[in-house]
Amino acid sequence: MHRDLKPENILLEKDKDFDKIKIIDFGTSLMFEKGVDIKEKLGTPYYIAPEVLKKKYGPKCDIWSCGVIAYIV
Repeated sequence: MHRDLKPENILLEKDKDFDKIKIIDFGTSLMFEKGVDIKEKLGTPYYIAPEVLKKKYGPKCDIWSCGVIAYIV
């Protein structure tokens, strides 16, 4: 889980088509263990999933952040 996806952490690789996306800044990331809920509340406020605020979340918190980024774009 990345846990802090936001536009500042997404780069496009310089190519003629700009079709390669790179994710950076894995300082808050951790390996997901199935069946284990994370209780740490962190991330950038505009992109945090509601589950993170409730302190009971899993890898789907990154999907929420991707949805927010897509909405902004």
